[in-house]
Order: sequence, then C-alpha cells, then structure tokens
Amino acid sequence: MRIAEVVGTVTLAHAHPSLRGASLRLVIPLTAAELASGAPGQADCLAAWDPHGAGVGDRVALSEGSEAAQPFRPDQKPVDAYCAAILDNVHLGASACGE
Repeated sequence: MRIAEVVGTVTLAHAHPSLRGASLRLVIPLTAAELASGAPGQADCLAAWDPHGAGVGDRVALSEGSEAAQPFRPDQKPVDAYCAAILDNVHLGASACGE
C-alpha cells in the first residue's frame, strides 16, 4: 500500500455496470521524501477506484494490483488501483526518509 494525492476526477461517458456506486480519482503516488518535504509527486498519475469520496488535494491510502480487487471478492470489478482510506494526517519520523 502506498500514499497518494488526489489531483483530479475521471469522468466516464459509459462504464461497466460493476463500477456503479463510486468514482474514479486521478492520483499521484508519493515517496517518503515527497511526503516529508511537501513537494508534489513526480510519479505517473493513475486512476483509482474511490468509494469514500476523496476530493482534490486529499491524501489516500492506495492499494494496487490484484490487492486492489480483494475488497470486492467474490464479485469482480475491473480495477487495478483502489483508494482504501482517506488519510487525515501523515506523520513521518526522520528515519522514514533515510536520515
């Protein structure tokens, strides 16, 4: 699981029926150094399934790959990234950034 910042919303004209009930958010995963410094993320953006209603600027706990589909078992959803939580606060110790 990684921490990511929501930078936008993905709007679909037509969606698979299993995608009803939540939104797709555009997120950028953050490194520990980016979190510590407050610098914007430099990773590629990705679309993540968000059932919690995260907004632009929110930090989220991001699950990716096959783990992203686990909350829906035994049903199947065509997702590769999942916003598992909206984070209120992130506290990093000095060792988190290799200091």
